[in-house]
Amino acid sequence: MLSDQECAWLRLHLTPGLGRKALFDLREVFPTPLDAVQTKLQHWPRKLGHRRTASLRVPAPDDPEFLKTVERLRKEQVRIVSYWDDDYPSPLRHIHDPPALLYLRGRFEQLDGLAVVGSRKCSETGARFTREVCTEIARHDIAIVSGLARGIDSSAHEGALDGDGYTIAVLGCGIDFIYPPENGRLFQRICETGAIISEYPPGTRPLAGHFPGRNRIISGLARGVLIVEAATGSGSLITADFALEQGREVFAIPGMVTAPNSRGVNRLLKDGAHLVTEAQDILDILRPGSTTLSKTEQDLLPEGLSGIERTLVELVCFEPVQIDDLARKSGLTPMELSAILLQLELREVVIQLPGMRYIRNV
Repeated sequence: MLSDQECAWLRLHLTPGLGRKALFDLREVFPTPLDAVQTKLQHWPRKLGHRRTASLRVPAPDDPEFLKTVERLRKEQVRIVSYWDDDYPSPLRHIHDPPALLYLRGRFEQLDGLAVVGSRKCSETGARFTREVCTEIARHDIAIVSGLARGIDSSAHEGALDGDGYTIAVLGCGIDFIYPPENGRLFQRICETGAIISEYPPGTRPLAGHFPGRNRIISGLARGVLIVEAATGSGSLITADFALEQGREVFAIPGMVTAPNSRGVNRLLKDGAHLVTEAQDILDILRPGSTTLSKTEQDLLPEGLSGIERTLVELVCFEPVQIDDLARKSGLTPMELSAILLQLELREVVIQLPGMRYIRNV
């Protein structure tokens, strides 16, 4: 159940004409948001300027739409945390233009954080590498912060969950929207063990103009930002700019110089970002003295693989490889090769991609 103060904040936030700056101005004038909504227009100080007329548009406490929103937030166990609350995320207090309000689902932990952002149309290799790095980082009690978008963001959250770690998803829409919709299951998994955060009031749709603002929160919650597969001019580079402005470390994974999705990250590296080829590169900066906990490649292989299965696994790279290339390198007939690959797929040792391509999964 939302408290009286949370309901007052919600009424103010749902008022047309009262944005983030106005909420800070109101808090300077009134001791609590409840005082603001209970004060008549003529008693709102003139220093609030044109915002004084907004008091006429504050939803009434018995407004049907307002009550519907309150019930939805209650059902989804959403809390409203203001800048003036003790449990407001401390890293955000010190950034330029901090959010006045945060809508929170799940549990928020004040951990060191690594923000991870990158291309929505990432390669299989980029997605896999991101997942593995985030699994390792999360095992060191470092929160993985990202934006729940397709591609790299999703891989970052999934990697943290794979490592039984903690992850935070920052939305560019109201907390009552799941965007993109195909991430519904991931959204629920994060709610169960991590946190979903939005600064936008309920009912706010995922419009393009909201995402740059969301990115400042992603970097603001973390001690460092990892950029994976970002083209020139991408939103990920905006996050890197916020990170530099906020005094955060910037990490980047190098890519092929001819790949469009590598131009942004390679530029960051030229400008002095920390080069990352493994999780240890990040730990050396965020947790000096810590070492990775990952097992060796041989330890990761399932027990009971035959000699030919192990040979084939060694031929299947972490870059997609065509089945024709595997047949040529292994000397197996197409029928023999297909049967062995099927068994390796069933044991989740390899993954089949479109176009009869295969990639290692261990």
